[in-house]
Amino acid sequence: MGRLFKILITFLVFGAIGLVGYAYVGPFFGADFSAPQSEVRVPVDLDGS
Repeated sequence: MGRLFKILITFLVFGAIGLVGYAYVGPFFGADFSAPQSEVRVPVDLDGS
């Protein structure tokens, strides 16, 4: 049972390292992680009474 947890933790560590590595190297290979930017105008009705 301990061996299973050790393997699982090892996979989790390598997965996290791979995810962080992809986040840093991804833009060099064409992956765009930026959010789409657009202006949003919403009318606001202020009731002063």
